[in-house]
Amino acid sequence: MKIGIIGGTGPAGSGLSLRLDVAGYDVVIGSRDKARSIEKVKELQALWPSHNLTIQGGDNSDAVNCDLVVVATPWDSTATIVGDYASQLAGKIVITMANALVKVGKEFQPLVPPRGSIAAHVQAEIPLSKVVAALQHLPAKELGNLNHHVDSDVLICSDHPEAIETVSDIVEKIPGCRPLNTGRLSNALALEAFTAVLLQMNVRYKTRVAPRMTGIPDVDPVSGRNLKIL
Repeated sequence: MKIGIIGGTGPAGSGLSLRLDVAGYDVVIGSRDKARSIEKVKELQALWPSHNLTIQGGDNSDAVNCDLVVVATPWDSTATIVGDYASQLAGKIVITMANALVKVGKEFQPLVPPRGSIAAHVQAEIPLSKVVAALQHLPAKELGNLNHHVDSDVLICSDHPEAIETVSDIVEKIPGCRPLNTGRLSNALALEAFTAVLLQMNVRYKTRVAPRMTGIPDVDPVSGRNLKIL
């Protein structure tokens, strides 16, 4: 599978590209400026020479032409950007990992974007695509550090069950991550807003928090997926 990351030069997008490349996926980092993405690839390869990274740099249209697409742009431009590529994204799984947040004083507060969540807004812009909300809670700095496992559950929701399964397959190849099916896309608002809580705990406890759910059996009773944390 070839995975494209729209807006992949930022900390979250580039960190995810590292993890996906190491997991064996072909990855294209997209950007409005192709030269910038190529420079980012060189930077990552120089930072992790022992991993023989094969990440490719390109513009956003190169990322869109991949088999599966991740949108890692700032939240306020996510829906607009995917809307520009609606025809190319038709039939594809599109992962949104953005959170609509604002900092008021020392507090992080969630915003309610159009249609209730960023993911729902994206789905409205590309109705022929299979939009999945996931990866919102992974700390970007941890993603970008290949010396450590990420150590996080990844909460996933979509109106397309087969898309949840595909994204779960990808997530469980990232060491330390466990994919959890949280239902339909209507739950994306809760997932996105919860990031404000995690960021606030980062500030309070001077760390990088990621969620880990307890009480979940090792095997999903519905899908039969092995949920044991490796």
